[in-house]
Amino acid sequence: MKEQMWNDVDDYFTDKLHNTDPVMKAVQQNNADSGLPGIDVSANHGKFLSLMVKMTNAKNVLEIGTLGGYSSIWMGRGLPENGRIVTLEYKNVHAKVARENIERAGLSDKIEVIEGAALETLPTLKSKGWTSFDLIFIDADKPSYPEYFKWALELSRPGTVIIADNVVRGGRVLDPEDPTGKAVRNFMDLMADENLIDGTALQTVGAKGYDGFAIGIVK
Repeated sequence: MKEQMWNDVDDYFTDKLHNTDPVMKAVQQNNADSGLPGIDVSANHGKFLSLMVKMTNAKNVLEIGTLGGYSSIWMGRGLPENGRIVTLEYKNVHAKVARENIERAGLSDKIEVIEGAALETLPTLKSKGWTSFDLIFIDADKPSYPEYFKWALELSRPGTVIIADNVVRGGRVLDPEDPTGKAVRNFMDLMADENLIDGTALQTVGAKGYDGFAIGIVK
């Protein structure tokens, strides 16, 4: 009963606020037609990310985990005229679909997709001229979250906002036998012990079930 209510409320907000968005609907359809897993953020969460980009006046954004570019496009819509996003994607087929979607959204000049394992491409960003980012969104394989967090700090500056998705995972974050829950707890330990960041975590419910995200600002 409660899960149906979560979905219905999410659908209500989506219909009210985002249902007249043919581009994002086409992106979701292309992802499905291309066989990508349906693990994108929801439309409401995507708009939240877009608003976060605007509220923080972010010009340089790093996304770890592209999938089909759905969240990339949402954040790209929040960028100023001179803003840029670098998004890292492990799978070639996902990167190909993401580039198609980004072009469809008219954001190819603002969003760069870099293929390869993120822990291999992250060390190359500074040599490419990306010394720091204003906002960093982590939404990739959970076992690597602790390492992604370390790189997020390395590529941040005072005022950088770091957001990590899927930290609740239906409550599995508290399951000592769940490997992804353990990885998220390791990530949370790092965040809690790091003096350079002031953060919190929020639980969410909706079309994507019971989950949540962590958010912090670098001091």
